[in-house]
Amino acid sequence: MTNAIVVGSGPNGLAAAVTLAQAGVEVTVVEAADAIGGGTRTSELTVPGVLHDHCSAVHPMGIASPYFRSLDLESHGLEWLHPEVDVAHPLESGTAGVLHRSIEDTAAGLGRDGTAWARFFGPRSENFDVLAGELFRPILHAPRHPLALARFGLDAAAPATWTARRWHTPEARALFGGIAAHALQPLSRPTTTAVALMMIAAGHRYGWPVAKGGSRAVTDALASLLLAYGGSIETGRFVRSLSELPAADIVMLDLSPTAVAEIAGDRLPPRVARAYRRWRYGPSAFKVDLAVDGGVPWINEHCRRAGTVHVGGAFEEVAAAERAVAAGVMPERPFVLVGQQYLADPSRSAGDVHPVWAYAHVPQGYPGEATDTVIDRIEQFAPGLRERIVGRHVRTAGAMAAYNPNYVGGDILTGSNDPLQVALRPRIALDPYKIGIPGVYICSAATPPGAGVHGMGGHNAATSALNALTRNNSKDYIS
Repeated sequence: MTNAIVVGSGPNGLAAAVTLAQAGVEVTVVEAADAIGGGTRTSELTVPGVLHDHCSAVHPMGIASPYFRSLDLESHGLEWLHPEVDVAHPLESGTAGVLHRSIEDTAAGLGRDGTAWARFFGPRSENFDVLAGELFRPILHAPRHPLALARFGLDAAAPATWTARRWHTPEARALFGGIAAHALQPLSRPTTTAVALMMIAAGHRYGWPVAKGGSRAVTDALASLLLAYGGSIETGRFVRSLSELPAADIVMLDLSPTAVAEIAGDRLPPRVARAYRRWRYGPSAFKVDLAVDGGVPWINEHCRRAGTVHVGGAFEEVAAAERAVAAGVMPERPFVLVGQQYLADPSRSAGDVHPVWAYAHVPQGYPGEATDTVIDRIEQFAPGLRERIVGRHVRTAGAMAAYNPNYVGGDILTGSNDPLQVALRPRIALDPYKIGIPGVYICSAATPPGAGVHGMGGHNAATSALNALTRNNSKDYIS
């Protein structure tokens, strides 16, 4: 029987492991930490009984993932729960841009911009599954739906600042801008529209749900499925070199490109080593988890019902903050993402004490303290928050990197989303998952289609490995 070792147990590593195990490969996952999951871990970080997601929290790409949707993860404990409102973006006027799963309800709340919103996002949400089948693959592939891909690409390549001109109300522009800011790039750069297009289209197609019990439920479901296929998992095992691994037909590395270069050492072809060592990391996240008695006292009623709140002010303010962060300058009023997962999943709360998940975009490797900045930013739209805080847990950019070594300098996307890296991640290659060592592949968020809890990087890499085995006729990998 063919055997494989997967290094790293994030969603991509586990998706790669499950893909291989489904094909009859004997799979072992090794994880450096004491718990599996990478960015999809959940625990009591503040007060007993209050569950906080360590990194990834809300999952429009998870519920929409073509690979996840092909698996029966529900039978392994995964349950998606939806808030009443998917996203709200409050403004100083007291109003908010509001994203509902229903595109009609979203358009109705955007006034004179509603028709333009529905016209722009409607076709993308209706055809989301077709687009996902194309966009969750490497850039270089033979498209099955070339016209749909071309139409998407023309708009997606534009800077978010250009696309925002389609709307005139502060609410619509801010709503779009806050979602585009998930790219962690200046909104004036090409391709920043792409992130907003996909996340909004996915939201209108599937919503922005959370996993019942915390994001760890995604990890647990994948792990349970892997074990059902006969795979195994070892934790607390840090791999410093490929030579430490036992002989295997396939090795999958759910690691950043610089980490791959480090552990592969001289075995890596020089051209690949140079590309991986040149890999650029983007802005960082400064995370603040709060236990809040009674929840956040938002001024805007939609924010009180929203699973995700983008605290950034008007579109122009979001754009200015993202531009400063990319330039290495900490803005006085950074863009802050707030998660209120307990609204969809009350099991995360302890009585009236609720978990509030938040992080600010800060410069790469930011060494400073930003806890008060994050709380002050939220208080701008929810006065009285401080009096309700009964517990807090802070993870600086440096601590984020220590928590997950793939988050170099605190970059939770495992690499800058600048246009060149979006197009050619993690290097120029017909098969971006191959690293130039026979049987060894990279499958992290640095590979296509990029960051997010969707498992597609791992699935695609494992599929590449299986195809290579078939072509080489090295052995029958079907047990």
